[in-house]
Amino acid sequence: MNKKLLHWVEIDSSALIHNIHQFRRLIGRKRKLLATVKANAYGHGILDVSKIALRAGTDWLGVHSLEEGLMLRKEGLSCPILVIGYVALEDLREAVLQDLRLTVYNFETIDRLAQICLELRKKVSLHVKIETGTYRQGIREENVLSFIKKVQESSELVIEGIFSHFANIEDTTDHPYARFQLENFKRIVQSLEENKINVPVKHTACTAAAILFPETYYDMVRVGIGMYGLWPSKETYLSCLLQQREPLHLRPVLSWKARIAQIKKVPQGAFIGYGCTYRTTRETVLAVLPIGYYDGYDRSLSNSSYVLVKGKRAPLRGRIAMDFIMVDITDIPGVELEDEVVLIGQDGDEVITADSLASLVGTINYEIVTRINPRIPRIVI
Repeated sequence: MNKKLLHWVEIDSSALIHNIHQFRRLIGRKRKLLATVKANAYGHGILDVSKIALRAGTDWLGVHSLEEGLMLRKEGLSCPILVIGYVALEDLREAVLQDLRLTVYNFETIDRLAQICLELRKKVSLHVKIETGTYRQGIREENVLSFIKKVQESSELVIEGIFSHFANIEDTTDHPYARFQLENFKRIVQSLEENKINVPVKHTACTAAAILFPETYYDMVRVGIGMYGLWPSKETYLSCLLQQREPLHLRPVLSWKARIAQIKKVPQGAFIGYGCTYRTTRETVLAVLPIGYYDGYDRSLSNSSYVLVKGKRAPLRGRIAMDFIMVDITDIPGVELEDEVVLIGQDGDEVITADSLASLVGTINYEIVTRINPRIPRIVI
């Protein structure tokens, strides 16, 4: 039985394909392009996005967890999948069986993988995460050679890649720290070559690095936020202009919508919502929407954000609840029960972006989209 959706996320497949083609043209055909689909594809829906990305010409998929990798394999996706996050020792067997590429930096992981692969008589492809200055995941420079030699003791363990991640490439227009990290990575690569260690897939570039620093491309580029039509930061866009580079034309992929669950008149002087944080100054018409902070609509947007109703701005009134928000439609004529409302996206000439909501909350666009509850249906259009 088809049910009418009260809230949903729309995924514009043409925008996603367009963005992927933008990055493919930027990095060229010789390098591999990895689509980062961790965190439910940054809130966009991991299964649909992964399938579209592969059809659009990406070579690899990047996930954070074993569970994400297994989900994609269950759906029949046979492409290379790199698990960038940590996989527990007791779960390594399943990762090997499902032919997932694994990020490694712990000697304990290597010992367990050697044992598993010997028992299964199966090889596993590994990507060594190098610490260059982010001090998150990764093995320190002074331990890289001994770590790789440990890996090479087992013929079933194949070092397919090495990579690192930039700490401060998005938050500034001045990039000495990113260059410092890149020099660290170059030095490690040179050391490996001097020791006759060949690593086929070297990668450091994220979206911002891909836009700003072609020297970071190496053998593969990992595209995340830019694939979804969002710039990593205002600083990245400004850095692009300062370098006299033509900015990529990125199209937002995600729209978030809901339907009006109730329309009601409230008198002048009425308190709206929990905590009585808003009081009407006139007779007001409210629309109640079945969306709340459980769905990922940040509670900090209370009394500060707005939605789009019939192409007009309807401001939030009162505190955002777990499952509901209230908006003021007094000045918007002709609104009816179950009319469509836009929380993120475009309606007529008005647009609400993830960046605009992020600025109201004091966060980044990444958080706005990734926190949209996975239970909300994603519809590909």
